[in-house]
Amino acid sequence: MALETELAELGLPVDRRDHTGVELECTMAQAMSVLLHSRIAFHVLQRFGDLWAKDADGLYEGAVTLPWERVIPANGYVCVTSVVDNPTIRNSMFANVRLKDAIVDRIAERMGGRPDAGPRNDRAVVHLYWKHDEARVWLNLSGRKLSDRGYRRIPGAAPLRESIVAAMLQETGYDGSSPLVVPFCGSGTIAIEAALIATGRAPGLLRTNMGIEHLLTFDESTWGRARLAAKKVRHKSVPAPIIVSDLDEAMVEAARSNAVTAGVDQLLSFHCCDFAHTPLPETPGTIIMHGEYGERLDTSGDLAGEYQRIGDFLKQRCAGWDAWVFTDRQLVGKVGLKATHRTPYRNGEIDCRFAHYEVFAGVREEQ
Repeated sequence: MALETELAELGLPVDRRDHTGVELECTMAQAMSVLLHSRIAFHVLQRFGDLWAKDADGLYEGAVTLPWERVIPANGYVCVTSVVDNPTIRNSMFANVRLKDAIVDRIAERMGGRPDAGPRNDRAVVHLYWKHDEARVWLNLSGRKLSDRGYRRIPGAAPLRESIVAAMLQETGYDGSSPLVVPFCGSGTIAIEAALIATGRAPGLLRTNMGIEHLLTFDESTWGRARLAAKKVRHKSVPAPIIVSDLDEAMVEAARSNAVTAGVDQLLSFHCCDFAHTPLPETPGTIIMHGEYGERLDTSGDLAGEYQRIGDFLKQRCAGWDAWVFTDRQLVGKVGLKATHRTPYRNGEIDCRFAHYEVFAGVREEQ
């Protein structure tokens, strides 16, 4: 799992894992480090309480016994999110409301004031995971998704989430030591995330607000030290060239603008051209192509023919390069090259594959 690998690099071994995430024990200072340094995690959740709840009334009765007054200010604001699989609940929003009622009623009883509540997830956020009769309540230390770095002011037509891109780059082994070429750059997410990796910049430093900052348990001095330590990690060496291109001039300008916001525009070389005319450095490196696919953008074109062109481009111009293509599961087979492996990803509701190709000059000799 990409997230487990990343956490190990931060010195945090995982205790438990499933298809939705990982669990580990750590200090609050270590949790702050994850908030600042993780490129792949969506959220950082602190376990707050386990409840036995047969229905919504049982959820309220259990949740109202938890010490909410220790973590949420009486004059604050709280948002409740949830994942619910309970036969008595037809709409998860009802579970959210009952948990919110328990939180504000408890705080009003103990503190004499009631925090505001609503859908805004930029302050204190409580997350409920309720399956059958077992409910677990978490404090969401990140608030908004960590993948919302804040630099993508112009998102483009169908951008990849930053955390997905970070996992892709981890899979390629990209570290900035060799060139990276990104045709179909769109809003620039792949190139910008790569530049952040190459310079060692902690993505959390781009954020000005985290959920943890709105909790009574927030230690501002520890947070300040964590941010200062993250700022000192940055690499001093200049990374190898990062070249981006797109046929749409508006997308090239969007990528440039987003890179300026992220503070990495000086590391990227921008080109408006057909992908097949993207300039390549003399020294081979990594090329990542995120082409169109039917549910993503325009379905009127000949997408199969476009992927045949991608395969021809890789064969004719990218010998010696480490080539990757991200697209719909059905279209990846249209590239016409044999992939060494295809890693499954979910891009929203679309079943995608990140395919790796070793492109050799001439004919590869069989061993």
